[in-house]
Amino acid sequence: EVQLVESGGSLVQPGGSLRLSCAASGFNFAIYGMTWVRQAPGKGLEWVATIPTSGPRTDYGASVKGRFTISRDNAKNTLYLQLNSLKTEDTARYYCVRGYTSPYTNFDDLPRGQGTQVTVSS
Repeated sequence: EVQLVESGGSLVQPGGSLRLSCAASGFNFAIYGMTWVRQAPGKGLEWVATIPTSGPRTDYGASVKGRFTISRDNAKNTLYLQLNSLKTEDTARYYCVRGYTSPYTNFDDLPRGQGTQVTVSS
């Protein structure tokens, strides 16, 4: 059974940083690209970042580019998202998704975790 378990979300002040983790199990993590998406209250899913199985071809949504960094550790079956220079508009529930995707992907068709809440507020 595919399992994706996110952690690391919390309340943080504007300008602060967080690192989110996604522990994967039940499949061969190393052969799948992975993605982070987020959902703010009352809004749809927003594509945040994606990473291939290996190599430099990461990609980011325009609203987070230059502030967030996606990475992975295949030996630990774990996906990460480093969030820096956080803004109030980054408040959302963050989910990891199995797959190397684009903003136009139908995420309903892909395995996704339960999410971790990030709240940016002073």
